[in-house]
Amino acid sequence: MKTLSDILFVISNGLLIPVIILLLYLAMRAVWVLFCFYNEYKQKMKIAGIFRQMIQNYSPEELDLAQEQLDSPGKDCVAACFQNLLSHKDDKIYCEHLLADFQVDVQKQLSKYRILIKLGPMLGLMGTLIPMGPALIGLASGDIVSMAYNMQVAFATTVVGMAVAAIGLAALQMNKRFYARSFNDLDFVFQKITAQ
Repeated sequence: MKTLSDILFVISNGLLIPVIILLLYLAMRAVWVLFCFYNEYKQKMKIAGIFRQMIQNYSPEELDLAQEQLDSPGKDCVAACFQNLLSHKDDKIYCEHLLADFQVDVQKQLSKYRILIKLGPMLGLMGTLIPMGPALIGLASGDIVSMAYNMQVAFATTVVGMAVAAIGLAALQMNKRFYARSFNDLDFVFQKITAQ
């Protein structure tokens, strides 16, 4: 039994460095999400404003104006779906397929935030538990310096994992609301242009 527990101890200690590296990678992605947050928020609010204006005063002229305003949005899947709907408005089945594809694209966009939410705490917990074994061994042998270092690693990985998850959750909630409203707006446009 001691041999098996020694093997498990070696394996778990061997996982500490990959866990810390992955956690640092997720932390960098979370910082990047924060860094890009303002520009993405501005772009999403601009698109939402264009749709709100178009829907409140719906007319073919408003539709053309919205199409002009959303002509060069970059890689935004909402604007791309809107442009495709208008260019294929005579084909109802194809437009329905575009809306289904839009939902798939949204899930792909949101998955990058879900990864932060799920893997951040998971890796933080692993980074907490792995150094606890050596810390307890250090405590038992009277090596307080080793125990303190391992406890420092344990607490740091927990904090980083939770911070990563918090950033991911905030970004996910904002984007989910935006894409839900956008899908509703695109469905409205679809119903209007295919009813003509």
